[in-house]
Amino acid sequence: MMKADIRYTVIFIPLIPFTGCKGKVEAKPNILFVIADDQSFPHASAYGNTMISTPGFDFVASQGALFTNAYVTSPGSSPSRASILTGLYPWQLENAGTHASSFPVGYVCFPDILQKNGYQIGYTGKGWGPGDWKVSGRPYNPAGHEYNDEKLIPPYGGISKIDYAANFKKFLGKRKKKQPFYFWFGAHEPHRPYEKESWKEAGYSLDNAKSVGFLPDNDSIKSDLLDYAVEIEWFDNQLLQCIEELKRIGEFKNTIIIVTADNGMAFPRAKANCYDAGIHVPLAICWQDKFKQSQVIEALVSAVDFAPTIIEAANLKSDIPYSGKSLIPLLTSGINNSENVILAGRERHTHARYNNTGYPVRCIRWKNYLLIRNFHPERWPAGDPQELSLNNEIRKRDNGYFDIDASPAKEFLIDHQNEKEIAPFFRAAVDKRSEYELFDLKNDPDCMINLVENSSYTDVVMEMKARLTKKLISTRDSRLGENPEIWEAYPRLEGRMRNFPETD
Repeated sequence: MMKADIRYTVIFIPLIPFTGCKGKVEAKPNILFVIADDQSFPHASAYGNTMISTPGFDFVASQGALFTNAYVTSPGSSPSRASILTGLYPWQLENAGTHASSFPVGYVCFPDILQKNGYQIGYTGKGWGPGDWKVSGRPYNPAGHEYNDEKLIPPYGGISKIDYAANFKKFLGKRKKKQPFYFWFGAHEPHRPYEKESWKEAGYSLDNAKSVGFLPDNDSIKSDLLDYAVEIEWFDNQLLQCIEELKRIGEFKNTIIIVTADNGMAFPRAKANCYDAGIHVPLAICWQDKFKQSQVIEALVSAVDFAPTIIEAANLKSDIPYSGKSLIPLLTSGINNSENVILAGRERHTHARYNNTGYPVRCIRWKNYLLIRNFHPERWPAGDPQELSLNNEIRKRDNGYFDIDASPAKEFLIDHQNEKEIAPFFRAAVDKRSEYELFDLKNDPDCMINLVENSSYTDVVMEMKARLTKKLISTRDSRLGENPEIWEAYPRLEGRMRNFPETD
């Protein structure tokens, strides 16, 4: 394992003081940040998706804004959540920019700023993670102080025993009179595993399932999608309870509520991929005292925008050079201060390859196009195909691909990979990819047709390559620097370690 070379550390921000200042938004609101675990756009009923009923999400959208083009910065939990908390891209965060590593203490998170300025802060469910924040010397999870003691009996297997709404009430009961609060409600849903065919007990039929274009349209996949929908609805019901509690104590109007997800759905070619299904997420934001109701915002927005938005909403000042822009002007007056491009990327996800290497990717969304750069196209994007046993014997064919979560959908693709109708979906999920991929999201939202070699798109490819390179250089991405493989030096501190056959 190579040693980290700190000369090439990207943006390192020391702990610095923060002082209040008079900004455009003078009220100091409460903040409820609500984040699902593995939910793709457009899986909420506010988007017209008939597979899922999400009255909580829909209510937040009706009281403020529904975003149709919201993107996270990474298709995996740890780096995506680190970006949300810091307002920086994963490649600006050292260890915190890869999965299940550490979170260097020098990167200041917006809850730290809020606490320094009088806010009560806390979280329930999943905060930042997976990873080890303690080894970094942090006094608490980067999302806040933990409130996970209140439990319940979940209706289905796979759903967390944590009573999110009850923990939120407990948190509210401990704050000082009129003290502003920030609370991170981090659901564990709809993260796998799901209780298989929980949809039957929930009263669904297979006719309720809405297929996705990057997976086969058959009963096995539909069943898995409905189990996913059941978990989203459970999470949404907990959100409704939190909203009702805010109303009961008279704090709803002065609470900014942000509801989103950390990355896309845990299905093949979605989560852990920089295709649209891996990084395009639901987003609704409301603040009844300040934001116009029933807005639909089509502008491209990024998860790095959340931290500067919250700091401006709280009427505070930060000296951090955020990579994102505050959404307050967009929400209050329709003014979009962003560059109208989206950046995202990934490094290592799970331990899925020989020698624990990752699959480095960067991508840019511009207009209706998505350009992806795969920095190591010689590697398997979903992980090496076969794992070794404890005795170093090669196990059965296609038992690997561990960057795809274990699931009925994954099993179905593997088991039926030689069937004519299924083979294209299996190959799209696991086969090696070209260095560059281009997708026209208007005509191909499922990212199944790579246009990079299509002569009709030559100018688009050149323009987007130039834009991507310029943005990565300006944000000091080490993948374009003198030490591009620094990422392989960051240790994996949580999760299973595996053994794979040696590769060339």
